[in-house]
Amino acid sequence: MPFMKGIEPIRRTLKYLQQGRLVLKDNIHIFSINYNTSGRTHSGIRGFIFWHLAQVQFKNPEVQVITFKNMTPSPFIQCYYENGKKMLIDVDDKDKDEIMDHLVKVVGKSKELLAREAELREKKDNPANFGYGCDKSCMCTVPGQVPCPQVVPLPNHYRGKFKWYQNNV
Repeated sequence: MPFMKGIEPIRRTLKYLQQGRLVLKDNIHIFSINYNTSGRTHSGIRGFIFWHLAQVQFKNPEVQVITFKNMTPSPFIQCYYENGKKMLIDVDDKDKDEIMDHLVKVVGKSKELLAREAELREKKDNPANFGYGCDKSCMCTVPGQVPCPQVVPLPNHYRGKFKWYQNNV
């Protein structure tokens, strides 16, 4: 498997990408990171990019993520909103976990909002759903399906015990 080569190949697995905690708010369109490739104060943001940037991109496919290297004396993250406003987040001398916690708190969606969106995504009004809490209680109420064996007995050739275990029927 060629994707399991290189440093820390765990970062390229689907399970790892799905475990990302940062889901950006809907009105953020661009997420830019400015840092240097050397320097002690930039080590936290380099760790964030190494470990968490792929998760952020995976969880936010509609957001443009940009990294600018070696263009600034101090590291920062800038978020651009759809109404033209910008938010500047200073990440100078913070480690990767502090940066992630701060971003989740400031520009991330809350856990309650994520739970509500997941519930709405389930689409309980799908006509293919049946059972308790749905429009149809049983599959036999759908036109073209076999009626319930409770109401109308199944023909013998539909039943396995007559088909395979009875020789003289």
